[in-house]
Amino acid sequence: MLTTLAVHGYRSLREVVLTLDRLTVVTGANGTGKSNLYRAFQLLADTASGRLIGSLAAAGGLTSVLWAGPETISGAMRRGEVPVQGTGSRKAPISLQLGFTTDDFGYLIDVGLPVPSDTLFSRDPVIKRELVWAGPVLRPAATLVQRTARGVQVLGDDGRRSVEIALPPWASLLGELVDPLGYPDLSAVRDVVRGWRFYDSFRVDADAPARQPQVGTRTEVLAHDGHDLAPAIATIVESAWQGPFSAAVADAFPGTRVGIADLGGRFEVQLTQPGLLRPLTARELSDGTLRYLLLTAALFSPRPPGLMVLNEPETSLHPDVLPALARLMVAASQRCQLVVVTHSASLVDALEAAGATHHELVKPLGETEVDGQGLLTRPTWHWGSR
Repeated sequence: MLTTLAVHGYRSLREVVLTLDRLTVVTGANGTGKSNLYRAFQLLADTASGRLIGSLAAAGGLTSVLWAGPETISGAMRRGEVPVQGTGSRKAPISLQLGFTTDDFGYLIDVGLPVPSDTLFSRDPVIKRELVWAGPVLRPAATLVQRTARGVQVLGDDGRRSVEIALPPWASLLGELVDPLGYPDLSAVRDVVRGWRFYDSFRVDADAPARQPQVGTRTEVLAHDGHDLAPAIATIVESAWQGPFSAAVADAFPGTRVGIADLGGRFEVQLTQPGLLRPLTARELSDGTLRYLLLTAALFSPRPPGLMVLNEPETSLHPDVLPALARLMVAASQRCQLVVVTHSASLVDALEAAGATHHELVKPLGETEVDGQGLLTRPTWHWGSR
C-alpha cells in the first residue's frame, strides 16, 4: 500500500506531501490543484511504461508544467508585507520531482531541463535522478538503486556496484532495467506502479463507446474510458463478484437488474427495471445511470489493482445516488487502495464517516497546500540533491 505521495514543482504543486490510507479522499475548491494532484499520480505511472517524457511534452513541455511562482515564498510575502517576487538567483536547479513510498520502499524521479544542443528535441525534458530506497525515508544507507548523471548504482549482496549501461536521458530505470533477477528492487517498484488504474471523465454522451455493442471477450479490467463496459460486466457476472455487483446496482437503483445480451459475438448492456415490459439498452440509459454502471464495473474488477484513483466520480450523478456510491467505494477499498478526488461534500462526509483519510486543498498565493498541514503534521520526506 502507498503511504506517501510527494510532488515538487508541478504546476501549482510547489511542494506537496500527502499521507495515503486504504481510502483517501481529496477535496478543494475549483482551481486549488485537485486535477494537478490527479495528474501527478498519472505522471508517476507513466514512468513505468516509458511515457513520462511524452506526457510532459504533450502538456506543452517541462517549462509549461513547472511551478510558475517564486522559488520560495517568504513569511513577508504571505503576510502581504512585500509583493510576491523572485530573487536574483536560484538556490536549487529547475526541476520537477515526483515520489512515493509504500510500506516497504520508496521511489523518486527528478526531471529537469536538457543541456542546450543543436538537436530538434532540445526542448524535451530529461531525467536527472532516480532513486529506490528501503524504508519510509530516503537515506544514503537505505538506497537500493541510484541513477544520476554519473551512472547507475545498484546495492546487491556483495555491496554497491555500478551498472555498465548507458541509459538515454529520456528513459526511466523502470522501463529499461527489466530483469527481475538482476534488478529485483526495480522490478518490485515497476510491478507496483504498473498496477495502478485511473478513471476520469467517462464518456456518457449519445455516441459514447459504452452505449454501443462491444466485442464480447473476457475483460477482467475495465478500460480507462469504459469502451468495454459490456464484456467487463459479463466477466464480473461470471465471477465470484456477481452477487456484490448486483447488490451495488440495486442499492443505487432499487429493483434494477443488469444483464448482458449476446448479439452474435457482440455484447450489449441491458437493465431490467420494475414496471417496464422490456429491458433498457445502454443507449437508452441516463447519463447518471450509465456512469454509475461504469464506476461499479471498475470497482468490482475481478482483478483489483494495487491502487485506483478516481477523479470527480460524482459527475452527472443525482445526490440521492451518492450514498450508494460511497458504500460502493468503501467496499472496494477492502480489495484495493482507493484515492478519490471529488467536489461533493456529501460524498466526502460519507467516506469520512467510514474512516477515510481526508485532505482538503487550498491555494494561497497560487500555491497548492494541504489545509491544516504544518511543519509538525507534514509527513517526513527528503528529496536529496543532484
